[in-house]
Amino acid sequence: MAEITAPERRLRKMREGTVVSRSMDKTAVVAVIDRVRHARYAKTVQRTKRLYVHDEENACAVGDRVRVAETRPLSKLKRWRLVEIVERAR
Repeated sequence: MAEITAPERRLRKMREGTVVSRSMDKTAVVAVIDRVRHARYAKTVQRTKRLYVHDEENACAVGDRVRVAETRPLSKLKRWRLVEIVERAR
């Protein structure tokens, strides 16, 4: 008889970016820059994605470099949570 085990959980996505807005309570907006190669012209282009991040202690400030992790939907737009502050803004 084969033993039934729970399926392995997929690892959550991790991203690193810069805080661009702190105007909401317990929420930060983080800009993540991806460098991708253009399909036709083979030039490297930057694509910016703005992620709404849950920050329970309101710890980060604008300009901070932060690491965020994917999580369950926390609100209409928030799907990420703050893991750590990599570098403080000067």
